Amino acid sequence: MSDEELFTRLLYYALAHLNLTQTEFWLMPFGLLLDLWECNRQYNGLAKPKIERFIDDVIPLGI
Repeated sequence: MSDEELFTRLLYYALAHLNLTQTEFWLMPFGLLLDLWECNRQYNGLAKPKIERFIDDVIPLGI
């Protein structure tokens, strides 16, 4: 896949699936776009998180 094809695909994902505008897409840091895409995939059940954490794992009891 060429760089041009990759950016076209990322632009499609941003516009169609993440409901971003083209301006938001081009001004967004690349890592943030990939994080948003991964969150979208996990939310829709297309991917599984590496580590699944629950609120009880993050905040100890008694606080």
